[in-house]
Amino acid sequence: MFNSLSDRLTATFKNLRGKGRLTEADVDATVREIRRALLDADVAVPVVREFTGQVRERALGAEVSGALNPSQQIVKIVNEELVEILGGETRRIRMAKTGPTIIMLAGLQGAGKTTLAGKLAKWMKAQGHSPILVACDLQRPNAVTQLQVVGQRAGVPVFAPHPGATSELAHPAGDPVAVARSGVEEARQKLHDVVIVDTAGRLGVDADMMEQARQIRRAIVPNEVLFVIDSMIGQDAVNTATAFDEGVNFTGIVLSKLDGDARGGAALSVSSVTGKPVMFASTGESLDDFELFHPDRMASRILDMGDVLSLIEQAEKSWDKDEAARMAKKFADQEDFTLDDFLAQMQQIRKMGSMKKMLMMMPGAQNIRQQLEQFDEREIDRVEAIVRSMTPHERVAPKIINGSRRARIARGSGVHVSEVNGLLERFAQAQKMMKKMAQGGGMPGMPGMPGMGAGGARKGGKNAPKKKARSGNPAKAAQELREAEARRAGASKAVPTGAAFGQQSGDFDPSQLNLPKGFDKFMGGK
Repeated sequence: MFNSLSDRLTATFKNLRGKGRLTEADVDATVREIRRALLDADVAVPVVREFTGQVRERALGAEVSGALNPSQQIVKIVNEELVEILGGETRRIRMAKTGPTIIMLAGLQGAGKTTLAGKLAKWMKAQGHSPILVACDLQRPNAVTQLQVVGQRAGVPVFAPHPGATSELAHPAGDPVAVARSGVEEARQKLHDVVIVDTAGRLGVDADMMEQARQIRRAIVPNEVLFVIDSMIGQDAVNTATAFDEGVNFTGIVLSKLDGDARGGAALSVSSVTGKPVMFASTGESLDDFELFHPDRMASRILDMGDVLSLIEQAEKSWDKDEAARMAKKFADQEDFTLDDFLAQMQQIRKMGSMKKMLMMMPGAQNIRQQLEQFDEREIDRVEAIVRSMTPHERVAPKIINGSRRARIARGSGVHVSEVNGLLERFAQAQKMMKKMAQGGGMPGMPGMPGMGAGGARKGGKNAPKKKARSGNPAKAAQELREAEARRAGASKAVPTGAAFGQQSGDFDPSQLNLPKGFDKFMGGK
């Protein structure tokens, strides 16, 4: 979504590198490029003016950090201002103190409210709640049926007493205000603690539909009114958001279709103009492509600083703890890393979602975005097919896989022999790396930690201490040898054998200790 804006801002900051200090002309040129980048991303003009004004004022002010150079200082200021216009801090749903928490969805038709209702319900269910969906969109054809299908996929019940319109010419069957009121009562009776009300939308801001939304709001008194907006709407996002804010007084914003290829100005404009926080973001077609919106993390993504925290949370949510414990034990016991283990790790990664999305969360991912866009997600399927085409013995001992076996595996998995060869070569490298790490050598090319064996200074290696060369003068060399022998003799006298704590070995009597019978032989006794 923010690729174009990210590229422009990154290129702007590169021009500041290497400068010992920034003049007013440098700041003005940087602010000018930032303004162009934001306008090109369809950010609303008032937001651009306020943003660039704040950046310029802070960059020219006395705000200087000794730990940062001028280029880093500008990046820090832009990052903080981006966080501010995106809402400042993460805002969570305010749960009701008594009774069910009522969440009402509002927005234009086509913004993705119905699908988002299912995503929100599934997300709330994963948080330990018991949500129910209420179908109040009786105008759009088959909207009720769509919500029922989405609810079934999310594993959440749907309250739909009326089927709604079945075609463009059909009239809605039922009163949406009455349905909303009955849905809340149904939730109370069936002990659901969250009610998500899906309301109707229109292709434009319709006065009649806005009045209907106001009536629903007055009837159910929701704890949260979430305005769902299409992230690809562009400059019209501000006008639409302002109209809905005046109409239903929403409390939070949900950005849908954030995985699109539009320029993303809506996300940077709506929160700043309305003063309402962005609470959630929808990032794909799957019901799992839904996340809590973190302004600081989104700002880091825009500035190509990555979003490692979201990546860690995603891994923790989907990673199999039993499998991780099994691999940790195998790693500690220095057992061989097999193709079965390789396949299990690949399946764990698949549970986390799109590889492309995960890699784009890494810092500096914009520099390799073209390669990431060309990445084929089906490559994991091919790897899995290759491994599954092997016999159990071949997976444990891949060295026995000769030419005829490789041809058989290629036929069984529907790939070329070259792909089988490539996988086995990559696996052999991974196996060596895992073995080296298990032995305490650390990652290849990385210095070992003290006491970690293979990674430390080796005998005769580059890190081994050099011995002092003897003098070429025979008399002087003999003198040095005598001095060395004298030092060794003095050291042996100073610390006798068995006197680790400075006690003379003769003063120590093992019989004085209360030891088990026969234990004295381990203490040097007869």
